[in-house]
Amino acid sequence: MIADPRIARLLALIRAALNPPAGAGRIALALTLGIICHTVFALAVLAMIVAMFFGLSQSFGTVPWPWAILANAALIAQFPLAHSLLLTGPGGRLLARLIPGPHGQTLATTTYAIIASAQLLALFTLWTPSGIIWWQAEGMALWLITAAYAASWLLLLKASFDAGAEVQSGALGWMSLMARIRPIFPDMPTEGLFRIIRQPIYVAFALTLWTVPVWTPDQLALALNYTAYCLFAPRLKERRFAARYGDRFLRYRARVPYALPRRIPAKDHTHAQ
Repeated sequence: MIADPRIARLLALIRAALNPPAGAGRIALALTLGIICHTVFALAVLAMIVAMFFGLSQSFGTVPWPWAILANAALIAQFPLAHSLLLTGPGGRLLARLIPGPHGQTLATTTYAIIASAQLLALFTLWTPSGIIWWQAEGMALWLITAAYAASWLLLLKASFDAGAEVQSGALGWMSLMARIRPIFPDMPTEGLFRIIRQPIYVAFALTLWTVPVWTPDQLALALNYTAYCLFAPRLKERRFAARYGDRFLRYRARVPYALPRRIPAKDHTHAQ
């Protein structure tokens, strides 16, 4: 018996998807969207890891300067804007219409993941580097910062799993269509890293921005803008949670800090032993 409900829920969804009811067209659509989703997702994560490791000093953008400033600014802005707008009511309805036919609503989470992944892939592959390198770690500093960078990504992976891996990866939509069931979203996350802070995904994402071994004006611009996004965008998310979960979320919010872990008082620590 699996104790962790998150793993049990994910395994149940996988088992249902592996034994779908008949329907060749539906299954083909689900598999096609699933392959596209996870391929673009993997490419986007890889591009992000590599590009930031080098402080955005290596990319394929070739926009001439000073126009590159506007192009890079547009690349920075497009991800948080669309990422937030698609989570609104009108944005959700648009997502449901992007896939023609009767399955658009079921595939909405997969469609959302494809769009978000494509946005990140565009950002980190189309960026036009400034060519300026302020600082580059060497020797032991390189190893230590690289370890911190890897730890930040592992923390982001852990936070995404705690929030519901099937939603964060886009698998919920296409797997639900395969199984011919209505997508069932995970409950309000309160376990794992969500027991320590309310926004571990955003905090971990911010950490990846600042633990890079190469610093350039490009990386600083990205880090400042997206750290601000990580600090303020979750406020909108928490409004949706308050409307959806009511007093349950309000009690959770009162108990768990927003982004910085709360130091346990000595007397509480003694009781915890």
